[in-house]
Amino acid sequence: MINKFYMIDLDGTMFNGTQIIEGAKEFIDYLIKNNIGFIFLTNNSSRTQEQAAMHMIKMGFNGIKPEMFYTSAMAAADTISRLYPNKRRAAYIGETGMKNALLDNGFKIDPDKPDFLFVGLDRNATYRDYSFALRALKNGAILIGTNNDRVLLSQDGANIGNGSIVAMFEYASNTEAIKIGKPHQAIIEGALRYTKVNKENIIIIGDNLETDIVLGKNAGIDTVLVTTGVNDMEDCYKLNIHPTYIVDNLSRLIR
Repeated sequence: MINKFYMIDLDGTMFNGTQIIEGAKEFIDYLIKNNIGFIFLTNNSSRTQEQAAMHMIKMGFNGIKPEMFYTSAMAAADTISRLYPNKRRAAYIGETGMKNALLDNGFKIDPDKPDFLFVGLDRNATYRDYSFALRALKNGAILIGTNNDRVLLSQDGANIGNGSIVAMFEYASNTEAIKIGKPHQAIIEGALRYTKVNKENIIIIGDNLETDIVLGKNAGIDTVLVTTGVNDMEDCYKLNIHPTYIVDNLSRLIR
């Protein structure tokens, strides 16, 4: 299994907030030392690739490069640009990662008359921002949810996840979002295009049964649940979601 190409979750798998999870650095060091391919596949749309890399480097990870990251913002902008090649005006709730992904895929930021409203994690968004964005949906913009995580873990505990914000917009606008991030297939299709790796050679690693593991199961890809974040082994039976492998520490994969 170790010579597969790995698509690895971040929050709850590699770190919680700014704290490295035990075994995560050892596992990444092993992959890099042995030239085993991997990317970080994350539902977090807030950071650019460069910011995501710096976040991990500051924590103490070694050998991390921007091109190792594929985010839900990148997948959302890429997917929608392919589905709607003649529509290029976008508004967004999000941070730098969302904005840059849209610009990189040829979108024009137009909050007044957008074709799309992309909703990503924005830790500084206000009631006024949400209300302004809602008006775009009422005027015909298509709602795009970069991911639908209920919660986002940090060293302080659980925070509101982007999926909860997307659900708020769905309820307020009485429309259903086009959903991109894990467990939806758009993000794995984008990641496969990005890496140019055959699906049969991939293993997905993550801490969340309803996103990471369901993504792999729906795509026919082997999965590893690491019980350092959202879910543990007992949850597999409660939710009836069963990964291919379960570990309590990623270093066990190299022993």
